[in-house]
Amino acid sequence: QVQLVESGGGLVQAGGSLRLSCTASGTVFSINTMGWYRQAPGKERDLVADITSGGSTDYADSVKGRFTITSDNAKGTWYLEMNSLKAEDTAVYYCNANLVDWSSRPYDYWGQGTQVTVSS
Repeated sequence: QVQLVESGGGLVQAGGSLRLSCTASGTVFSINTMGWYRQAPGKERDLVADITSGGSTDYADSVKGRFTITSDNAKGTWYLEMNSLKAEDTAVYYCNANLVDWSSRPYDYWGQGTQVTVSS
């Protein structure tokens, strides 16, 4: 079985930076996409950024120019560099991957979530 383990959340002042990390453990044959989502209380879980194994990226409009997603495919690890953080970035951040495991078919996996709190 595959597990995604994420870290890097915490409390930061507005304008500050945080770096989130996510690593896929277990037997992973290939990774199609890796991403980050976030969810605030009472709101839907929304895409923040994702990246394909080939390096193509997508970002939510609200984070373009501030956040950067990168990956180390060999390590099965991806990152979200968050700069110029705003109070509205406060949410639980979840890493996500669409990957192929022992089933030989692609599935979506999710990390446990990490809280990011931005204070003024």
